[in-house]
Amino acid sequence: MSRIGKKPIKLVDGISYNFDQNTGQVTVKGPKGELKQQLDPAFKLVENEGELTLERPTEQKRHKALHGLYRSLINNMITGVTEGFKKELELVGVGYKATAQNNVLELSLGYSHNIWLSIPSELKVSAQTEKGKNPTVTLEGSDKQLLGQVTAKIRSLRKVEPYKGKGIRFVGEQIRRKAGKQAAK
Repeated sequence: MSRIGKKPIKLVDGISYNFDQNTGQVTVKGPKGELKQQLDPAFKLVENEGELTLERPTEQKRHKALHGLYRSLINNMITGVTEGFKKELELVGVGYKATAQNNVLELSLGYSHNIWLSIPSELKVSAQTEKGKNPTVTLEGSDKQLLGQVTAKIRSLRKVEPYKGKGIRFVGEQIRRKAGKQAAK
């Protein structure tokens, strides 16, 4: 029994949704854009009193597994087109720099060359550098899945190492640090 799947999804004013029962395509439109998601056509979306509930067709293990997933995907779509999602990355290291223009992110991460990364047009990217602080890269968009994939790609360019803490991390993320050789003495 999926506890997440049974939770109702609140419909916010200013958004519209469409569920095509034949193909299983859910489309959500709002002030921040339009998102589409493919679902299993056997599932049903039921609206009552400003809330959506997702009903699974049977008690099969496969349907139980997808019930909570589909509910979370639809909820994230509604949140994305109304409020949007935002992630901030921090570049920690001497000489690490970031600049962004025209959805192209240029990163200087201590390698012999700069890294140019093209950001999808659905996302907005900005880079800030303040004196005395680490450079930060801010990504914003309505698609939570795409935002997570792009931030994971950026983080993979320079993973945080546990001895000095250098690398790309989320703002406010705690990194477990190791003591190093001197601690053994």
